[in-house]
Amino acid sequence: MAQLVVLYKTPTDVAAFDAYYASTHIPLAKKVPGVRKYEISQGTIASPAPTGVHLVATLTFDSLAAIQAGLGSAEGQAAAADVANFATGGADMLMFDSKEV
Repeated sequence: MAQLVVLYKTPTDVAAFDAYYASTHIPLAKKVPGVRKYEISQGTIASPAPTGVHLVATLTFDSLAAIQAGLGSAEGQAAAADVANFATGGADMLMFDSKEV
């Protein structure tokens, strides 16, 4: 399996971010080919030190190649382009193969 993790930094308007993310971005991102599972954090992002992270999205794919293919599709490009419409605090994206241990 492989993971695409997006760390959304605290936006300028949290309520607007949350509403837009739920109503617009999630439906777009769920259309990306190859997505097997889509999870988001709920509540506060806890850490020993302040993170500045408002929300974590974790999308599971079959492989890193599947992530890359999904992001390269028209649906992946639309989801990526949409981030600028709501992520006013910025976002970091991490992609990696994973294994269960």
